[in-house]
Amino acid sequence: MDFDLSDEQRMLQDSITRLLAERCGFEQRQRHLAEPGGYSRALWQQYAEMGLLGLPFAEADGGFGGGPVDTLIVMQALGRALALEPYLATVVLAGGLLRDAGSAAQRAALLPAVAAGETTLAFAHSETAARFDLAHVETTARAEGGGWVIDGAKRFVLSGDSANKLIVSARGGGGAADAHGLSLFARGLSPGTSGNISARTDDG
Repeated sequence: MDFDLSDEQRMLQDSITRLLAERCGFEQRQRHLAEPGGYSRALWQQYAEMGLLGLPFAEADGGFGGGPVDTLIVMQALGRALALEPYLATVVLAGGLLRDAGSAAQRAALLPAVAAGETTLAFAHSETAARFDLAHVETTARAEGGGWVIDGAKRFVLSGDSANKLIVSARGGGGAADAHGLSLFARGLSPGTSGNISARTDDG
């Protein structure tokens, strides 16, 4: 098995490493931290222009059809530079959920905006009582008036303080620890929204 990077992957590695070396030094990172949301919006837009934010998404969804190795290259470079931008939360976690579990309409509504740097996402799943059980969800969702009412509390939402939209796990049926009965909902919010969610959403 060939583990060498392709020419395109080496170009990707070189370009992201060079950008971060120029734009993500210690003093620059301190200035980025003081910006609204705690990261550089200008650098985020550069990620978008380089195609990094749409890298793992299909071309039909506004992305570039990259694979796991391409994402690894970007994440490795961001980690080495201690970059502050919410790439893991937006592109890998919440974006990956949309890519794999979202409907065609949901992908069309959100993924092109993610790829363009216009929307940031966060995945609200962890709850206090769940500990390490991924299926343990007490947050509930009920249909009401053509939309959904989500009621519950989430914790440890990575980059949730700066996200434009949350992907929220909620239970429509079953007991708190049942593996079945869970759904994901896209919920728009303003930065600074509390981790306690009691809201109406039309996005299932």
